[in-house]
Amino acid sequence: SSTPSKLKPATREPGVWTPSSFVTPVAEPYPGWSIETTKPLPYRPFRHGPKYFVTMGLRSLPSWSDWIELDNHYPRYHSDKARRIAERGEKCCKTAPEVYDGAVELLEEFVKYLPARYPSLYRRTDVGMDNLWSGESFNIVERPLKEDPMQMAARMVQDDLAIMFERPDGQYYLLAGAILLAGFWRLEDKFGMPLSEIHTSGDVPQFREKLEKGMMNFFRRVKPEDPVLRNNYFLQVDDDLAWSHSIGSEDSPEVAWSTAEKNKAIEHHFFRSERQSLRRLPRSGGVVFTIRTYFHPITEIAEEDYVPGRLASAVRSWGEDVSRYKGRERYQDVLLEYLDQKHKEQVERGLDFSQEDERCAYPY
Repeated sequence: SSTPSKLKPATREPGVWTPSSFVTPVAEPYPGWSIETTKPLPYRPFRHGPKYFVTMGLRSLPSWSDWIELDNHYPRYHSDKARRIAERGEKCCKTAPEVYDGAVELLEEFVKYLPARYPSLYRRTDVGMDNLWSGESFNIVERPLKEDPMQMAARMVQDDLAIMFERPDGQYYLLAGAILLAGFWRLEDKFGMPLSEIHTSGDVPQFREKLEKGMMNFFRRVKPEDPVLRNNYFLQVDDDLAWSHSIGSEDSPEVAWSTAEKNKAIEHHFFRSERQSLRRLPRSGGVVFTIRTYFHPITEIAEEDYVPGRLASAVRSWGEDVSRYKGRERYQDVLLEYLDQKHKEQVERGLDFSQEDERCAYPY
């Protein structure tokens, strides 16, 4: 028998979004935040083997105040982004004309959020906000804007930014983005693509089998009031935050791990971790990804308690498809020998491994 209509989920036409009345709560000031002393959060989102699970790994944003993370790496990220905008401009930052209002809505959300959360860095003005550290003034009400709205938004935060919009076919398309520090992928390759194709063209392991259905359902259903987070991690064998040149030139048609030099010295190994937030914009209905990259030398994080043993176990747990995606064959010998040695040193100095689960809850 058919489900009584009152129990059916609320439906809407694909590609049609009725603006929501939801208003993002005002953020609390970050306690004691300082552009000099506030350190990046120590995300270490890897787990012990022997199994590696491919999942979306979503969790709720604990509080609206936690939406965007800024720290004392801000000056480096800010200057890297400014340099990349000057050098590459619209290859990295772009807004499709039909979603311009959605990109402006993101600017409006930043202008409400950032001065409230980081009052020592940003001050609200009648037309937008001022950056008290850099001297930049952002005017988000004049038309035309001084620059592409996503490019302007990129200058405000350490994150890369992408907004997906639903079209009448029910698919979500990448139609606004500022991808300046992604390391391994280029906005110009993915712009205008639907979500599924972004992942299949990037050879994301087990996307069709394990991720696609859940991801499509999530995008269709996510509400403005329910933001979520996820974390991931990669290894990189060069020290360039913006573009990992070891996999090829940013301007070459094809880029691949197969071009990377094999088993470089451990000093060239870097840990790249992303903390992504996803939220629906209430007016335009666009789904915003904020993608904050954390980037540290392996030699630095391997000094932390429990990290070398857990990371070595995680890297060994990758199946063939994940290993290929993450380029393991290019660095595993040097990396694992080093991590095993560091783990052995921690065992020998008497580190209490029975405390690990208690002290290192995921994703830390």
